[in-house]
Parts: sequence; C-alpha cells; structure tokens
Amino acid sequence: MLKEKDLHGVYVPIITPFDEEGELDAASLYNHAYNLFQDGIDGLVVNGTTGESPTITGDELGVMFATAQAARDAAHVQVPLVVGTGTNDTRSTVRRTEEAGKLGADAALVVVPYYNKPSQQGIIEHFRRVASVGVPVILYEVPHRTGVKLELDTIRAILELEGVIGMKDSTPNTQVVSELAGMGSKPILCGEDSLLYNALQSGAKGVMSASANVETERFVAFYRYFLAGQQEKSKELYEELLPLIRLLFQEPNPAPLKWLLAQQEVIESGTLRLPLLPVTEGLRAKLASYL
Repeated sequence: MLKEKDLHGVYVPIITPFDEEGELDAASLYNHAYNLFQDGIDGLVVNGTTGESPTITGDELGVMFATAQAARDAAHVQVPLVVGTGTNDTRSTVRRTEEAGKLGADAALVVVPYYNKPSQQGIIEHFRRVASVGVPVILYEVPHRTGVKLELDTIRAILELEGVIGMKDSTPNTQVVSELAGMGSKPILCGEDSLLYNALQSGAKGVMSASANVETERFVAFYRYFLAGQQEKSKELYEELLPLIRLLFQEPNPAPLKWLLAQQEVIESGTLRLPLLPVTEGLRAKLASYL
C-alpha cells in the first residue's frame, strides 16, 4: 500500500494500447510499461483517463493490472501501481476501489465526481465513503473536465480524511499547490503538464504527467535536477520539453501520445476507442520532428 510519505516523484498515467480491431493489446502494454520502469519513473497509473478509462471493462482492467505487475517484476523495481477508480457515482466508485484493492493496487486515483455537479459537502462525503474501503486514495481535482471546482476548505477537508494520502492537482494555475503547501498539507502532485516546473517551485512533491509517456527519461531528469537543487538545469530541461507538451494537448489526449508511441514501435498500433479519433495529418507533421 502506498503511504503519504512515499507519494512523490514522477508518476505516469500509462496509455492503454489497442490492436487495430480495438481490442486490448497486452503485449504492447507490457512493452511500454517495462520501458517506463526502466526509465526510472516513481509510480505508474493504470486506467487513468489517459488510459481511456471510460472505455475499459472490468475484465480488461484485471489483465491490464496483471500486465503492469509482470512488467514491474521483470524490471526489478519497487514502483507503486495506482489504479484509476473514480466515477460520478459513489457506489460504483466504492466498488471499483474495492476491486482495485483485490487486484493488489497500491492506491486508487479518484477523480472528483463529474457532470452531476454535487455540492461541496456531497463531494466530501463521496471521498469519505471511498476512503473507508481501505485502499489509499489520491484525490484528483480537474475542474475543466468535471464541471465543478473544489473550494480550498473542501480540499483540506478531503485531505484530512483517514485513508486519503494526497492529491493530483490539474487546476489551471499553481494557486492550490501554493496555498496547500503553505499549510503543510499532504503531498500534491501536479497533473497540469504546462505547469510542472512552476508547481514544483510552489511546493508540489512531484508530477503525474501524461506527457511523460514519451521522452520519459527527460521528464525524470527534469524532476531529479529539481530535487537535487539544480533548479536552473531543471528549468532549462523543462522548457525544452514544453513545445512537445503543447503539441501533445493540441488534440484530445491520448491520441498524439499513441501516434508517437506507435511510430516509435513501442506499441503496435495507435488505435483509440470512439469517441476519440486518431490525430490529424497536420498534427502528425508537427509531431514527426520528435521521432
């Protein structure tokens, strides 16, 4: 089980490879996960939204998790495996979190309930129920996708719950990180890739970066330089990564990531499940410079 003190570093929400028929490609998933472990990541997230979680069945999740475990064992590393379990239904989220615990997940990444716009107190109660399962919970705040923004007091109340070990912050600035870090809160990981360096400066303990599915070694190096106090070197490396980060979010994630990984032959196919579509020819031309 992942503990609060160990929630730091570079976590990667891994893409989910599919074959050309749209079926789970476990061999490609193994290959990609193994490479990520070899590149020195500090945590892997299976079934996050970068992994197209809304399209994944329970049976597929079991295969995905077992595949990630096998890749971790082969890489001879002790890296936490986190499973995305959040939905906009508390009972469903509790059930999925229980299932993740049975699979052996070290923690669950639980997004703020989306679409139905619950009250702040309703969100707190949602996380109270999920945290009671016994699997360590990482709160995931991403208001531009959920349609509801957490108030600072709400975040603090959730982070104070027993069983909640930290937070992934994907808000559009570093205000939340700064204010929580100043209060000595549980660890925050930045999930807004365009703000990773600024978030570390503001007190984040690490990053949970979709972009780090590619150029992984450079993302790890950027964090390691920062941790070592070499902030100028860290900033320089991050600024070199920013043009790629911007391209990766020019069209819906994870289409650009999958195209790059397929071109690099890390995965067999860049196939996505509808309603997501492959990247356009125009973006392919821009991404080609990173091959």
